[in-house]
Amino acid sequence: MTQNTLAHYKNFVYDSARWEGFEFRPGDIVISTPPKCGTTWTQRICALLIFQDTELHVPLTTLSPWIDMLTRSHADVTADLQGQTHRRFIKTHTPFDGIPYNENVTYLCVGRDPRDVALSWDNHLQNADMAALLAARDVAVGNSDIAKILEDGPPPLPETERDRFWLYMEDPTPSEETPSSLLSVLHHLSSFWAARHKENVVMLHYSDLKADLEGEMRALAARLSIEVPEAKWPALVKAATFEEMKRNANQTAPGSTESLWVDNSRFFHSGTNGQWMSLFGEGDQERYELRVRELADDALSAWAHNGKVAF
Repeated sequence: MTQNTLAHYKNFVYDSARWEGFEFRPGDIVISTPPKCGTTWTQRICALLIFQDTELHVPLTTLSPWIDMLTRSHADVTADLQGQTHRRFIKTHTPFDGIPYNENVTYLCVGRDPRDVALSWDNHLQNADMAALLAARDVAVGNSDIAKILEDGPPPLPETERDRFWLYMEDPTPSEETPSSLLSVLHHLSSFWAARHKENVVMLHYSDLKADLEGEMRALAARLSIEVPEAKWPALVKAATFEEMKRNANQTAPGSTESLWVDNSRFFHSGTNGQWMSLFGEGDQERYELRVRELADDALSAWAHNGKVAF
């Protein structure tokens, strides 16, 4: 069963229209997260559970393609997925209402405290090789749709980290048109929150993975009906740690095959929670909470910021 009408999300990085007509296989896994919420971490965990091998023999971005990313042609990505014989696990940053729904597919969503997302996104932008991204995009889909941006250059960002943080939080750009902002993060999470009671929808959280990686991996394996021999768990859990992913960044970083980063290891910046606290001064918490209340109800907000909530 598929949705008849899909919401359309398009920005200069990705286009959800690439999902239209996609042919699922029973057992497929869709990893759908807002950017910088643990996408690559979840892809790595899925790879470990599916292959039960701690070595990546090809880059993670090849094993788990990002279907709606505009730096590779749609035909090439689709051909790669059609050629895969293992259980497929597909990356996307498209919210639930923009992805075809199939009862035989498992949909994973990952949340994270949006304040930490904002700082991780800031590092993400500084580490991106924009010339390489635009060159790859031009070859894959052409850049005529962003000619104005190329002519004028992107809008200048504030000089200070604090000002960039608040720009992220208060950016009014519709979620359908921006790759990341507080509005788009909470919209993405809300699209899954509304579907969280479906048996094939799994909600993970960055804080829960940090607090109990093994427990979360075991729970996910159960949801995916994957059996892992007990003797393999210690090595698989170690391979899923932030430190190990950073150590193997040339294999684990997304877009590594297109050289989209100044430094692949910097993609795994710090992996910590609470970085935002150093930016907050008097009145900032109230300012932030007021903005969140404009965008999310209390239940979703509690889960988005803290993780574990009884569904």
